[in-house]
Amino acid sequence: MSQNAPAPSPKDLIHTAIWQELPENDNPFATRTALCRGYDVFGAMVGKAGWIDMLWLLMRPELPDGPQLRVLEALAVALANPGPRDASVHAAMCSGVGGSPAASALIAALAVGAGRNGGARDVHDAMTMWQRCGNDLAAWAAYNAAYASDPVEIYPDRQHIPGFDKHGVSTPLPVRQLVATLAALGAGPNTAWLQAHLDAAANTVGYPLALAGVTACVLHDLGFTPDEGEMLALLLRLPGAAAHALEQQQHGFKQFPFYKLDLDPATNPREPA
Repeated sequence: MSQNAPAPSPKDLIHTAIWQELPENDNPFATRTALCRGYDVFGAMVGKAGWIDMLWLLMRPELPDGPQLRVLEALAVALANPGPRDASVHAAMCSGVGGSPAASALIAALAVGAGRNGGARDVHDAMTMWQRCGNDLAAWAAYNAAYASDPVEIYPDRQHIPGFDKHGVSTPLPVRQLVATLAALGAGPNTAWLQAHLDAAANTVGYPLALAGVTACVLHDLGFTPDEGEMLALLLRLPGAAAHALEQQQHGFKQFPFYKLDLDPATNPREPA
């Protein structure tokens, strides 16, 4: 760059189709108007739009015409709190009971909930499977062998068909209830098909469908990409992690609500000798 060349304008340096900010007349560092996909956030959306509307606009270029917002809202309610049995919530609780800062509790939940054992990467993998295999159950059963992990991969190799519970025996009631509700709301053709073929899918794959599998199917029906679905799966599970971490801060480690671990193989048949 020439020494006499003018400095680049801020609008030449910041490029995003999601967000546009217009500065205050007397302070270029303060925002006068914030537009999300062209919608005036503080002048038009606040007080009229819901949180799911905002979430959708941040991820997609425009609001949908059909029932997709209601479907995403219902899914968000289902995912809001995976519960203390979930490893990501457990991690947040451990952070809270140890007196760690709020950010540490959420980071713990994100880190533990990011993987392939029912976590956000499992949702990503299951959405990719939907893209590649459609509703071909035989292709699902052969998915891990047919599609190797990406060449540059930070996660361990898949140990199960994505979206299914490798430790499960039968499809849990909440999974059945969720897929039925979302299908009734009009999530899309794949969700309706999945509801009708829950047992056939479990029999073909060898394991029951998990919550991550329903999430992947619905987000695929809503038109989200696997990368977007992974982000949403991480984000939508955080409220429960936050609430349980805050609760444990008040109780202390002596009242931590979990059974004592027994690692002695002589008394715990689940531990190998």
